[in-house]
Amino acid sequence: MTVADPPLADAALLLHGVRVVDLSRLVSGNLLTHVLADLGATVIKVEPPGEGDALRAWQRDGVSTHWLAYSRNKDSVALDLRQAEDMAQLHRLLADADVLVENFRPGTLERMGLAKAALQQINPRLVVVRISGWGQTGPFAGKGGFGSLIEAMSGFAAMNGFADRPPVLPPFAMADSVAGLYGATLALAALHKQRGAAAPQVQEIDLSLFEPLFSVLGPQAAEYTLTGQVTARAGSRSPTHAPRNVYRTRDDRWVALSAGMAGTLTRLFDGIGHPEGLSDPRFASHEARLLHIDTLDELVQGHIARLTLDEALAFFAARDITAGAVCDIADLMDHPYVLARELLVEQTAPDGRRVPVHAAPYKINGQRPPVRRQAPALGEDDARWLQPRSEP
Repeated sequence: MTVADPPLADAALLLHGVRVVDLSRLVSGNLLTHVLADLGATVIKVEPPGEGDALRAWQRDGVSTHWLAYSRNKDSVALDLRQAEDMAQLHRLLADADVLVENFRPGTLERMGLAKAALQQINPRLVVVRISGWGQTGPFAGKGGFGSLIEAMSGFAAMNGFADRPPVLPPFAMADSVAGLYGATLALAALHKQRGAAAPQVQEIDLSLFEPLFSVLGPQAAEYTLTGQVTARAGSRSPTHAPRNVYRTRDDRWVALSAGMAGTLTRLFDGIGHPEGLSDPRFASHEARLLHIDTLDELVQGHIARLTLDEALAFFAARDITAGAVCDIADLMDHPYVLARELLVEQTAPDGRRVPVHAAPYKINGQRPPVRRQAPALGEDDARWLQPRSEP
């Protein structure tokens, strides 16, 4: 978990000089500003005194692992926004900011005196990303919007899992994460517009958790209109091509295979002892393979069941067939790919333990942005960003 290439210097980071004020809590806003912070933006987390961002409470073995991973490269100030003096401090932060991120329920920012017109007076260059469960308007605007509700209603859970079992929610904050990634892109696009504006106006982005997740689930509306059928739960199978599944090996490991292209199928059928496969009416066309998917999976599984995982991977590699191991995190900690790409970096937990987290998931001109600082303690940067408080 060392970095071979020298890390990018602060001034070389793409967002060096951009300042972000983050009022959000939990995953969506924190992931958005995590992306910006890794790219070099100065992110000021505004947290309630005493408790901080609720993400700090997501702990394993006494360590706030989500906070450690997603709040690195950020600053923290503690402000009680119900107090006039602390609201004045926030106004001063916003006056010099480029981006404001919040994920309150719709209407909360207005009740705080920070409606768009008020923000225009404070800082007309500001980009405001407003994250909520269902959006700032519409019949659900006032409804609580935790990600699990969105993952259920968006169609994801209905298409995830097996047909004879209940719908399955994702095992991580999927809706929040997708919205956070969309939000980072939107913030940068709006910031680009502001940089060229002669008379800037506050740019307000209405970002729900529902709509980004709905958008990445595929053209379901079009397909339903054309066929009258909803996407069925099919486990690891694909509604678009076959074979595509996970298969058990002789040593009780799993391998994933996706082989929908004609050339790949030819090599697969030949390798498993069915060179006539593409001449077989059951497998000769895309539609036929989907119709006879059980039979096709049985053929593939029958061959893989005779191989260990290493043998299966060697079998597929020798034939240039798109397949790979199903890995868990224990497999990945010392995986050659993870090590060669330097995908893990160590950070120090508050109790001194060294904990690996993901590195910035990209390289810029051959270099990864560095972890410039650990995730901050609550209020660690008050002295840097806040004016001295008045005596009680």
